[in-house]
Amino acid sequence: MKKLNENEMKSIKAGGISGSLLSALWKGLNIFLDTGRYIGSSIRRLTTKNLCNF
Repeated sequence: MKKLNENEMKSIKAGGISGSLLSALWKGLNIFLDTGRYIGSSIRRLTTKNLCNF
């Protein structure tokens, strides 16, 4: 493997969007949507008085 000098390292262009970035964004979106579902479900159950008895 060839060692790069400083000028060669500065000229490396990498992709702006990687698989890791997309995965992290997708997980964040899923957490946001799941939280909305849980809150919406809780509000619906509270307003209809459809609660679980323990």
